[in-house]
Amino acid sequence: MADECCGPQEPRPTTTQTDQGPSSWWRVRELQLAAVAAVLLAVGWWIGSTGAELVGTGLMLASAVVGAASFVPGAVRGLLRRRVGVATLMTIAAIGAVALGQITEAAMLGVLFSIAEGLEHYAIARTRRGLRALLGLVPPTASVLRDGTELQIAPDELVVGDRMVLRPGERAATDGIIRTGHTNLDLSAITGESVPVEAGPGDTVHAGAINGGGAIEVEVTARASDSSLARIVHIVEEAQDRKGVGQRLADRIARPLVPAIMILAVLIAGLGALLGDPMVWLERALVVLVAASPCALAISIPLTVVAAVGAASRQGALVKGGAALEELGRIGIVALDKTGTLTRNAPRVVEVLPAGDATRDQVLTAAAALEARSEHPLARAILEAAENAPVADDVTAVPGHGLTGSLDGAQVRLGKPGWVDPGSLRGEVDRLQRAGATVVLVERDGTLLGAVAVRDELRDEAPEVISRLRGLNIDTAMLTGDNTATATALAGQAGITTVHAELLPEDKAALVGKLRNGRKIAMVGDGVNDAPALATADVGIAMGAMGTDVAIETADVALMGEDLRHLPQVLAHARHARRVMLQNVGLSLAIIGVLIPLAAFGFMGLATVVFVHETAEILVILNAIRAAKSTPLLQRVSEPF
Repeated sequence: MADECCGPQEPRPTTTQTDQGPSSWWRVRELQLAAVAAVLLAVGWWIGSTGAELVGTGLMLASAVVGAASFVPGAVRGLLRRRVGVATLMTIAAIGAVALGQITEAAMLGVLFSIAEGLEHYAIARTRRGLRALLGLVPPTASVLRDGTELQIAPDELVVGDRMVLRPGERAATDGIIRTGHTNLDLSAITGESVPVEAGPGDTVHAGAINGGGAIEVEVTARASDSSLARIVHIVEEAQDRKGVGQRLADRIARPLVPAIMILAVLIAGLGALLGDPMVWLERALVVLVAASPCALAISIPLTVVAAVGAASRQGALVKGGAALEELGRIGIVALDKTGTLTRNAPRVVEVLPAGDATRDQVLTAAAALEARSEHPLARAILEAAENAPVADDVTAVPGHGLTGSLDGAQVRLGKPGWVDPGSLRGEVDRLQRAGATVVLVERDGTLLGAVAVRDELRDEAPEVISRLRGLNIDTAMLTGDNTATATALAGQAGITTVHAELLPEDKAALVGKLRNGRKIAMVGDGVNDAPALATADVGIAMGAMGTDVAIETADVALMGEDLRHLPQVLAHARHARRVMLQNVGLSLAIIGVLIPLAAFGFMGLATVVFVHETAEILVILNAIRAAKSTPLLQRVSEPF
């Protein structure tokens, strides 16, 4: 706490600069000082009660000095920099109490204030240490093949292009691509997904992944310091320092409160001296200094944010700061993209319908020729279905409609029904769309060649997720560029009743604003095609962001894994954290509001005010730590807001 509570902070070492803080509470300097001061206070009080008052008083004075060692140096440094903070108030109160002969009370102030300060530092260090523990997933050594020889080296010595050897049970030291071997990768410690993922040549391996199958060779694509895991830790550490609305409000209240309290104390002492005993009113002024200290208010939001953001990262979600956390806790409607979000993002061709005299191969070849250089998921499905397809010339994309180009001297066109006339295939196209397939039509020189139906299956967990969102009183809507029939079919399977289809990227962004209807809205997408909608929503949430720079940078929240169940989990977690924030701010303001008049009019002495004030501060710290507590998802999503 000290001056950093309510004034510009003196830079404190970050977790990357230090050893992540004390690992045990008894190693916290402030708590050690508090323990020594408490022992001196207890022994001094006992000796004084036996009749040796001079010795007892000396021990209690020593207790006050030891306890004050946790905040007086900070107060002095602050004054030298012309800063006045909470430590200044406590220093004045402690010196004043000793001057008035209230040595026991001064010692109590030092003990309790040191305990509160120590608990705050330990709580922050613990939550940050839990986040940094993600880097502990990187093994101390890595097996690498160099010049035909297998070597054991430190992860920091790996360079791009190295071949790592991962045997069953070993963790990947950095990111890479599998070149030989097939296996199952356990990503539970990184993304929170409990089901291993099958992987083979060409698949990506992220730092910290556990090889659960056969031995594989992985080509390194990033140094250990630049791996997806290291980048995620860095992003979350930065996010923990970003302020939300509640934190800025607490700052606006706390910063001017310190000088205002000092002015109030001077007025109480001065005006009271004119009306009565100057010593009595001076004592009351000192009590008011302690009673009105806003440190609990100042730490109530930052500590909650640190705890909640760190906990979310360990559950597979990157929440980018206090502002995103607060907004996430107020979401009333979630808009979801279809492809890659509600679906598996693994489309495949399910049917090819030739028209007229065309053959199945001719339809697929023409479609694949146009899609040869496209990165769209549907294009990959068509290319996988067509073998050795040529590449069309002069390919031009018509946004929201399809592609045009030339193949073997003929003009070819591929696009959605409506842009290309389905002609005699209209009935079949309608049937496939009602079954949830996306249909594209292929045309050559103005004549229909045929249709290709591609289906991206709904995620198995999608209906469960929509149900859980409904349990949180959160409405859902699907936003997609696909046709209405396909979108409606998939939405029905998932349990979504509000569907907006055939949308361009800019249409999604505009629709996000209309769907709000006075509520906070979150948009869930892939972070690339949905970037305008993600930016327009109150909270943009990117799916499958592990290793994806665009998704992490675009969204306010990034779900690291591919399991959609992380969505209701992080929403419920944010609501829980927001409740903790409101509770802490309310308790802090209530304590100040109650203690000031009681102290000013002499109803409470210094010892009582110190005890009540510091106890409330400890309660705020302990309550903030609750924001990091993790409960089973089924319990979490059923919590009322």
